[in-house]
Amino acid sequence: MTNAGTGRPSSPLDTANLGARVEKALEEFLARQRPRLTDIDGALLPVAEALESFVLGGGKRMRPAFAYWGFRGAGGTDSEQLVACVASLELLQASALIHDDLIDASDTRRGEPALHRRFAGQHVANGWSGSAGEFGAAAAILLGDLCLSWSDELFCDAGLPVDAVMRARPVFDAMRTEVMAGQYLDVLAQASRDTTLERAGKVARYKSAKYTVERPLLIGAALADAPPTLSAAYSAYGLPLGEAFQMRDDVLGVFGDPVRTGKPAGDDLREGKRTYLIAAAYQTADAPQRALLDARLGDAGLDAEGVAALREVISDTGALTRTEDRITRLAEEAASALAGADVDDAARPVLEHLATAAIQRVL
Repeated sequence: MTNAGTGRPSSPLDTANLGARVEKALEEFLARQRPRLTDIDGALLPVAEALESFVLGGGKRMRPAFAYWGFRGAGGTDSEQLVACVASLELLQASALIHDDLIDASDTRRGEPALHRRFAGQHVANGWSGSAGEFGAAAAILLGDLCLSWSDELFCDAGLPVDAVMRARPVFDAMRTEVMAGQYLDVLAQASRDTTLERAGKVARYKSAKYTVERPLLIGAALADAPPTLSAAYSAYGLPLGEAFQMRDDVLGVFGDPVRTGKPAGDDLREGKRTYLIAAAYQTADAPQRALLDARLGDAGLDAEGVAALREVISDTGALTRTEDRITRLAEEAASALAGADVDDAARPVLEHLATAAIQRVL
């Protein structure tokens, strides 16, 4: 299916049938894991079912897409082994989301109960002893760790040549370190109430920007043995695009439609996220506005009226406008970098389309 206005596929994931192929690779991998778990003990069947549901139940599949097209952009040849290798990034993403939902005490993910809530519900339904919440938290930690382990397994064992995997492995390892570091800095910023633009930018860079776009592109480049000049161009394109992606996510976390985001309206405000949007509001807030931010940001019981009041402060301080302006500037920076990159002709329009889709959220 193509977009009538552009002639492009309606989603960049439709190109090369990539979305369906990533799903197939994940389905096959998870199908192999189910008997490995249930052979240990039948009580692990709910674990297999929960992870299958979580991994296959949605997601934009952006990270595999950027890795795949980073490879193709370097002149690499398509294969099912390549698709399976880059699909491993979805297992890493699943690990991060499971842990992130636990850290944020989120009730839902993609409109369904977050994994720790799902297992807490099983505890209650079965009348087990102890705390249902603690059981759910323990399950989420362990299942998130299992997805992290599985991402490594699929990345290494997808069938690509060993030398290619070894070239990409340092990038894969750096990405995992960076996302965990960024997650910790996010938690630290909330605990310390750090509202500086510098801290917000660093959290966005390491928790999301590098992990979502730049590192997947560099993994694809390394798998294809791309020259350093192309890897540098991918970084110049991927890092500003990843930051713009995260800022769009931050705007949706405050102003987004729950039907579209899969999370209750204002959840980022209840969690007290110290995003660029919030840091920009603090930068220009007057005394009453700052007092409201201090009092209500991070209030787990924030109601619809409180959400509306904080949204008003964010808008009235100009923070929303400044964030949207920065998203535009970062998108232009990414587009300029890609235009100057020596990218294979087949991949260039898809990378352009991925950039638009990532920022406008049309994946």
